[in-house]
Amino acid sequence: MSSFKRADRVADLIRMEIADLLLKQVRDPRIGSVTITGVKVTDDLRTAKIFFVEMGKDACSEDVQAGLKKAAGFLRRELGRRLQLRFAPELLFAYDPSFAYGDRIESLLTEIRREEEKHAAED
Repeated sequence: MSSFKRADRVADLIRMEIADLLLKQVRDPRIGSVTITGVKVTDDLRTAKIFFVEMGKDACSEDVQAGLKKAAGFLRRELGRRLQLRFAPELLFAYDPSFAYGDRIESLLTEIRREEEKHAAED
């Protein structure tokens, strides 16, 4: 028996399909720089929470949120057609702060490394 739940497999398919649709079919300039980072699907497959980042930005703009909300109906319809699920899941979009958090940690570690090198050079 597989160790992955069906919801996990469907979430991965949704992530790939949404990324493809955003890249190839959605023409809204507000969401041109959006990257899908993950998808969580409820066990009943009725709701999908889609996590995204806006490349080059540390926070999500309201324009991007509005663009994704406007495209949600089209994306849901296309997902239903492509994945052939009994019910196309409701799509909820959420900004993923983990990339900005990771960048902040990396900059702090770089700063610590510089300080250690500076102190080592003084000794």
